[in-house]
Amino acid sequence: MNKPIERFPFIIMHMKKHNMFKYRQYFFWVFFFSLINVYGQKAIPVAGHVYDENGYEIPFAAVGIIQKNIGTSTTEDGEFYFVISEKELSDTLQISSLGFETYRVNLRDYLNKKTKTIELVEQTTNLSEVVVTTSDVYVKMAFKKLKENTVSKSHELKTLYRRWSVEDNLCRFFIEHYINVIDRGPNGFITSFNVEQARTSADYRFIKNEQKMHALMYMAYNNPLRKGMSASVYAWKKVSNSSYDGEDVVVTEGTRKNGEVLRLYIGMDTHKIYKFDITKYPEVGKFLKATYVYKKNADGKLYLSYHQREWEGATRLSEEIKRALRSANKPTPEYIPIAYRHEMYVLGIEEDKKLFDSYQGEQPKDMTRYKVPFNANFWKGIGIPPNTRFYNKNIGELESLFGVPVEQQFKYSGL
Repeated sequence: MNKPIERFPFIIMHMKKHNMFKYRQYFFWVFFFSLINVYGQKAIPVAGHVYDENGYEIPFAAVGIIQKNIGTSTTEDGEFYFVISEKELSDTLQISSLGFETYRVNLRDYLNKKTKTIELVEQTTNLSEVVVTTSDVYVKMAFKKLKENTVSKSHELKTLYRRWSVEDNLCRFFIEHYINVIDRGPNGFITSFNVEQARTSADYRFIKNEQKMHALMYMAYNNPLRKGMSASVYAWKKVSNSSYDGEDVVVTEGTRKNGEVLRLYIGMDTHKIYKFDITKYPEVGKFLKATYVYKKNADGKLYLSYHQREWEGATRLSEEIKRALRSANKPTPEYIPIAYRHEMYVLGIEEDKKLFDSYQGEQPKDMTRYKVPFNANFWKGIGIPPNTRFYNKNIGELESLFGVPVEQQFKYSGL
C-alpha cells in the first residue's frame, strides 16, 4: 500500500514555501452577537451530558426550550451546549430522543445541580405485527403528510456547517461556516443563505478539489424528501420499533434497485419523520452515507436539527503531481482516494419574516470561495457544540500533519 503523500519530502518543501506558517497580524472590529435576543442581558451557558439507564451516551437528542425555539442537539457523545438569557431561567428544559421518554426540568433547577448529567428512561413499545406487512402504507402516509408535519413556510435557520477535506485517507483541510439559511423545510427548497462568519485550518491539500456549490446545497440535494420521491420506487420492510416524545415509532427500511437504502423513523399516529439515514452509490466508485435528524418547534412542526454525511470517491492525479512523485522515487498511482466529511448543527430557528436577515444573491461556489475575515470574538461567543469523537478524529488527523494546533491554524490561515 502506498505511503500517505504527506510524508513525501517534496510536498513538505512545497508547503513551507507558502505563507501558512507566516505570522500575520489582524485588527478585528468587535461587534455584538448573540444566538438569542438577550437585549444586553448576561448570556448564561447551559451544558450537560445525556445518558441512558446503562450509562451509554445518547446522540442527536433534541435539547432546549421548545416553546421559544431555543436549543440544540446532543453530539454523538451525548453532550450539549447552548446559551440563554436570564429571561429563560423560569422556563422548562426539555430533552427528547428516539426510544426514550421525554425529560423535562426547570432550567434554574437544572443549572443549580452540581452534576450536569441527565438520564433518559427507555420507552418500550408494543407495535402490532401488522406493521410488518403494511410498512409501505406508513411510508406513503409520511410522504403525503410531509408538508403538514414540517415547518413548510419560509423560516430562517441559524446553522453551523463544517466540512473536512480528505486526500489519500487523511484529513488535510477544515472549513467552518456560520450561516443564516432561508428554508422551506423538507417539502420545499433552500431559497437563499448568507455566510456570516468563517474560519479555516491551514490548507494541506495537494489536489484541492472544489465543489460546484456550497456544501449546504448538496446537503439539501441529497435529501430524498425534498425531491418528491415516490415510496413505490423502494421495497419496504419493517426493521424495528422505537418511540419519540410519547409516540410509537416504526423504523422501516426501503431498498432501490440501484442499491440505495433509505431508513425512516416514522411516528405511528402523526406519520412524522423524526429521522432518516440514507446510503447510496451516486456513481461507480463513489459512496455516500448521510443522516438527517429533525426536532419539533413550539407548534409541534418538525425542522432540521442535525446532519452528518460522508462522501467517498477518487480523483486522477495531475501530471504535475506525478512528475513530483517520480522525481522523489515514489509510486505514481493513477487515482488517489478523496472524501468530504460533513457535519451541520442548527443552533436556532426564526419563523417571523420581519426578523429575517437581509439576503443577497450568491453565485454557486465552493465553501473556500466565501472570503469572510476570521473574527475570534465571534467564535468565542457562539454556542459551539462540544467536540465529539467524529470532530476529534478529523481534527487530530489534520493537526498530526505538521503538529500545528487547529486554533493556531484558525488565527494564521489564509483568508
